[in-house]
Amino acid sequence: MQGDSPKARTAGAREVSTNQTDIYDKLEEVVRKYALSSYLRPIAEHTREAFALAEAFVKGFYPDLRDVAYKVILDSGCGTGESTVNIALAHPDIPVIGIDKSVTRLAKAGGAAVNNATLNSAGALPPNAFLVRAELLDFWRLALDEVKANRWSIPYHALYYPNPWPKQSEATRRFHLHPIFPTLLQLGDTIELRTNWEIYAREFEEAVRVAKSAAKILPIRGPCALSNKLLSAVRPHCAGMTTDRIAFTPKQPITAFERKYKEARQQLWRVVISNKT
Repeated sequence: MQGDSPKARTAGAREVSTNQTDIYDKLEEVVRKYALSSYLRPIAEHTREAFALAEAFVKGFYPDLRDVAYKVILDSGCGTGESTVNIALAHPDIPVIGIDKSVTRLAKAGGAAVNNATLNSAGALPPNAFLVRAELLDFWRLALDEVKANRWSIPYHALYYPNPWPKQSEATRRFHLHPIFPTLLQLGDTIELRTNWEIYAREFEEAVRVAKSAAKILPIRGPCALSNKLLSAVRPHCAGMTTDRIAFTPKQPITAFERKYKEARQQLWRVVISNKT
């Protein structure tokens, strides 16, 4: 899901080209609507298979732990896995799962063909890093099942440089304007988005505010059992949620995107969500 829209700024770097001049005008309406809905698209079988491999890797990383939630870091839309490697090196005691839907991008991590499999056998990754090919939105739903069952605990969730879908007509394909957003908000004590498009960062921040507000004021009781179940799950996560939007220049880029953007002198943005329950 990584990428940006093709408007050349310098050789090898691109800036977002868009017909949108401010945050999406229907943002609040869309976010509130999805706060009372469940994303029910059938989960792809290849993602179930990929998740099973990731789950086995996590269990294998903690061979002596029993009856506790395993700590797991997620790197969503990991591309070639460079960010996964850097996150894994920074957190050697926690398994880091890099997820991307592109075999081509994942294969660049170690020059190995990837099809729902780890690249560790190729010797390309730290021992606590694992890459899987999967549909991201499906993987998130399976991960949330693990969190709700108290089998996984996610201290950090990286969402570095997702495709911003920059055309206004594409806005509802963005994570924060999609039915998957309530699921995403439950996947991480800290969730960090990075982007080179300020509007995307502002939208993401505003969507969190709206979701938090919706979780506070919408009734738990009502005619829709699925909505009530979802809202009762989201509400405690939103209760202590804080969000910070920060302009930053990476001293040491941890993805190819950051290197390109830094060389092109593009302003980068971080949006950090902290869930304090």
